[in-house]
Amino acid sequence: MIRRLLVLAAAVASAGGLGAGTIRASQASTALAEAQRDYNGGRYNRAVDALNSAIASSPNDASLHLLLGESYYQLREFPRAAASLERAVQLDPKNSENHDWLGRAYGRRAEESIFLSALSLARRTHREFEIAVELDSRNFEAQRDLIRFEMNAPSTVGGGDDKALRHIDALEKIDPVQGQLARGEFLATKKRMGEADAAFGKILESGSDRAGVYFEVCDYYRDRPNAEKMEEAIGKAEQIDPDDRRLKFYRGVLLVMGKENPSEAELLLKSYMATVPDNSDLPPHAAAYEWLGKLHESLGRNSEATEDYRKSLSLDPHNKTVEEELKRAQKK
Repeated sequence: MIRRLLVLAAAVASAGGLGAGTIRASQASTALAEAQRDYNGGRYNRAVDALNSAIASSPNDASLHLLLGESYYQLREFPRAAASLERAVQLDPKNSENHDWLGRAYGRRAEESIFLSALSLARRTHREFEIAVELDSRNFEAQRDLIRFEMNAPSTVGGGDDKALRHIDALEKIDPVQGQLARGEFLATKKRMGEADAAFGKILESGSDRAGVYFEVCDYYRDRPNAEKMEEAIGKAEQIDPDDRRLKFYRGVLLVMGKENPSEAELLLKSYMATVPDNSDLPPHAAAYEWLGKLHESLGRNSEATEDYRKSLSLDPHNKTVEEELKRAQKK
């Protein structure tokens, strides 16, 4: 999911000829632009401080509460994220993005809650995703969030393959490539790998002009694993945008998969984490640490691998695969 870019230039007029309300609106716009710059740079704590200060002066500006909720989300402070996003929804209930982010925050809270609370939060997650799609069917992030929830969640909280497939069919009519990506993910999740291979192969040959499409194809072939197809997908993404910051991650992973040029693989993965903020719309740093761990383990550098896996788990504590990788490295 590529995060939207807000306009960073705010129109600030002289205070002399403006009323107090107009001045506050101008100040809020400037604060939002500055906080957006901090957010895009991964300086989430600075964004939180700036947004809380702006909200004190403009408490009814939904856009401030939305970005504050997103900032808390990236900091993994999910209860605070949910509270801010609930306020954004209250102030602007017709905004699809507000509902989608609130659904995400509820979902992450559900993962960290006890059974009964988790059930309630999961149902609220589903409902927020539904509302987001109802409000804007071209909010493809919300569409994918809803489909992903339904293909993974039990029917007791709103999940179900039949629901997911209906929404995939509807999405394909709006945007065929997004619909195909959702269908491919569904097939892979259900272990229908032959059909999934066909779906992602078709996407690879789709001629899409969106780099993110090919990076999602990369994810599939990385997990498959199929290094040859993954390299083809990376090449197509690079043709669209040779400066895309995700390329370092995927090229580093590809080298680890192929057991080629370990020093270059290490450099790419470390450079990715040093220059690209950890953000839910980008390959996570937890994954980069995991692949560094795989690299170091393959080279017999087990103490480094152990530390890499620990760092990965600190960022993604529910990843069972990395837990097993850590145990394996510790035994060596």
